[in-house]
Amino acid sequence: MTTATDAFIDGLPKAELHVHLEGSMLPQTLLKLARKHGVSGVPDTVEGIESWYEFQDFGHFIQVYMRSIEALRDEEDFALLAAETGRTLAAQNVRYAEVTVSLNGHMVRGVPAETVFAGIEAGRLEAERETGVRMRWIPDFAGHLGPDAGEETLDAVLAHGPASVLGFGVGGPEVERDQFAAVFDRARAAGLRSFPHAGEVEGADRVWSSIRALKADRIGHGIRSMDDPELVAHLRDTQLPLDVSPTSNLCTRAVARRADHPLPRMIEAGLMVTLNSDDPPMFGTTLLGEYRYARELGLSAEALTELARNGVRASFLEPAEKAALLAEIDAYVS
Repeated sequence: MTTATDAFIDGLPKAELHVHLEGSMLPQTLLKLARKHGVSGVPDTVEGIESWYEFQDFGHFIQVYMRSIEALRDEEDFALLAAETGRTLAAQNVRYAEVTVSLNGHMVRGVPAETVFAGIEAGRLEAERETGVRMRWIPDFAGHLGPDAGEETLDAVLAHGPASVLGFGVGGPEVERDQFAAVFDRARAAGLRSFPHAGEVEGADRVWSSIRALKADRIGHGIRSMDDPELVAHLRDTQLPLDVSPTSNLCTRAVARRADHPLPRMIEAGLMVTLNSDDPPMFGTTLLGEYRYARELGLSAEALTELARNGVRASFLEPAEKAALLAEIDAYVS
């Protein structure tokens, strides 16, 4: 039964800042593309893929993620995925999204960056024409591949990235972030925003190094920040945004139980928190689902609205665009 709060969540205008393009691939789309390209190791039914998405831990999730993206090989594949992602976001009243693209994960498989960018741009524009949703890109690389992977990824972004690329990130297994200082300096000098994943499965030290060495404009996850009172105070004082994805943390075993998620404590501590779905089909969620999860953790409608506003405030939108979207939220609530 749909409650009044459910209806309120459904209609609330939203921004999503931490969602992965490849992790947004619907099981039926993965099945279609895996069959198209003869990708081995992917289950051959939608139900099998859904069961495949039951992760033992973060490492297991990475293994499945990397196998699934092997189904993305040509421009048509990337266009299909980007357009479907945009439509799915728009159906949840997401007005604006900053979507992470695992660019290096495709390059190491021999897929040219030009192919990736051409495809996702075609799909982005198709979704925007159809629904009005706006998507922008944050290419990233997997940190365990080392600084050279970061440099190669940034080279490709600077050579081939469209104007819709606005940031640069590092994800994957959460290795020490200091080693990427030089490539992030270069990315920021080129006008890209710094968006590292940190403090998800490793400790608060990864968040500190992302702040100090990578000059993070926003942190992906950051839930381990709560282990360090000094870091909590710093984040509160600076209002550096943390993009939190509760169901993701549960599915990768970064958080043991639903009720244990630190989101309410982060908000109570005065941190700038946004709410996100990360890899929604892989985690059996949506952004709407994350708002419902937050409600189950005890957040009021007012607190949920503030999370929606934070998504706009923490975005890389221009000030006038932020003001317009915030006004849309205020009009909806009033």
